[in-house]
Amino acid sequence: MNRTLKSLITSIACGAAALGLSAQPALKIVTVDVGKLFDNHYKTEEQMAKLKDAQTKAQEELERMVKEGNQLVEQYKETAEQAKNTLLTSEARSKADSDSQKMLEDIQRRQADLQNFRTNSQQSLQQRFNNFRSLLLDEISKKVTDVAKRKGATLVVDKSGPSLAGIPPVIYADAAYDITDDVMAEINKDRPAPPVASAPASPAPAAPPPAAAPAAEPIVTVPGLAPKK
Repeated sequence: MNRTLKSLITSIACGAAALGLSAQPALKIVTVDVGKLFDNHYKTEEQMAKLKDAQTKAQEELERMVKEGNQLVEQYKETAEQAKNTLLTSEARSKADSDSQKMLEDIQRRQADLQNFRTNSQQSLQQRFNNFRSLLLDEISKKVTDVAKRKGATLVVDKSGPSLAGIPPVIYADAAYDITDDVMAEINKDRPAPPVASAPASPAPAAPPPAAAPAAEPIVTVPGLAPKK
């Protein structure tokens, strides 16, 4: 009786184990290029345009500060020379010396302001980009998950960029299992329609060539964009 009972329990246990194994879904791995999705996302295009506009405004402000600073330097040089001019009265030389010292202090303050403005502008642009990237990658991940689930995938592997070891995370993958284009199509469904442009009444005049920038001009750059020429 005990032997029969043991056999029955063993059979039930084996059957339950087999049933549990058969209930597991078959492994289906798909790949996706998150980097490509991010770079080609319409929101990335919009955000980069905003950052570039902020970069241009910061660059213009830097140019203004540099120009004013250079003008003050020239005034300082002239005033310092007057302080050494023996043809002037001692009172005039004394006043020129006092004025030149004040100008020098002003120049030093402006140099510090210029450096702080450049650093703060750069950090602000970088922070805006980092915040945007974090939010958009989270949004992209949700789109990837939705598409992967619809295709019955059990695992999604991102194939964009090298790993910490410096090698691609995916050595080989059949293109039939890549869902990047499917996710991109899902993303583009939410792309807003472009505004309807009205036809210009007359051809716009040609823009004048840009003026050459000063050699010592500080540059503020946007992440992912080349410096302004």
